[in-house]
Amino acid sequence: MKTPAIICVAITGSVPTKADNPAVPVTIDEQVESTHAAFEAGAAIAHCHVRDDQGRPTSDPARFARLKEGIEKHCPGMIVQLSTGGRSGAGKDRGGMLSLAPDMASLSVGSNNFPSRVYENDPALVSWLASEMRTYGVKPEIEAFDLSHIFQAKLMQDRGDLLGTPYVQFVMGVKNAMPADKQVFDFYVATVQRLFGADVPWCAAGIGRHQVELNTWAAAAGGHLRTGLEDNIRMNPSTLAPSNAALVQQAADIVAEHGRSVATPAQARELLGLRAA
Repeated sequence: MKTPAIICVAITGSVPTKADNPAVPVTIDEQVESTHAAFEAGAAIAHCHVRDDQGRPTSDPARFARLKEGIEKHCPGMIVQLSTGGRSGAGKDRGGMLSLAPDMASLSVGSNNFPSRVYENDPALVSWLASEMRTYGVKPEIEAFDLSHIFQAKLMQDRGDLLGTPYVQFVMGVKNAMPADKQVFDFYVATVQRLFGADVPWCAAGIGRHQVELNTWAAAAGGHLRTGLEDNIRMNPSTLAPSNAALVQQAADIVAEHGRSVATPAQARELLGLRAA
């Protein structure tokens, strides 16, 4: 039997605005409502960012707490994954929400170029974020923007810096970072399986027009999928996505096309070694 595919929905991120797509949820209430619809469409993980009153990205723990509470209330069992990404804050502010003890949090273990800036993740900050995750029992999702980040995750695991086996997500299609290249993708998969074990779960995220492409590659290769308006505001080149739920349904259809089922939150928790809800 094929492994059920976990679908993660990245509901808003730090960049897209309602001017880009009116469906982008910005306020906490909008995000909870959008996440609930995506949950009903099959998403088992909610990857979360928050915005301030002007719609700008922030790492405000109080806003993360409200969002986490709303998702847990309206989406029973859904895995809550909070972002420690660098667009929302600087230094240790990026980890201020980890004391909320979410199920998971994103962890970028190295620096790389973004479209118009350097995404800085210096070793001291990465070490501190990993330490906070261990303290509060938070499983990291390793955001691999580069091959070196996979090897760094292995080094951190060997040192005991990470809680459990890393859940590595390949991020492809970011301008000035790793392009969406199938041969590179296949090498990433082989590398993760060689370093962490043949059965270790992994995920892939394609940015913009590459979202469906990466969803398809991951579904075919036995991996897990990420979708959502943070990464891609369109259903296709000519049509804006009407909702996060529509993108989740698109991902679920891809999963079905490859003879796999969509993982329930309980199945996702078991696959990722997370505590029961």
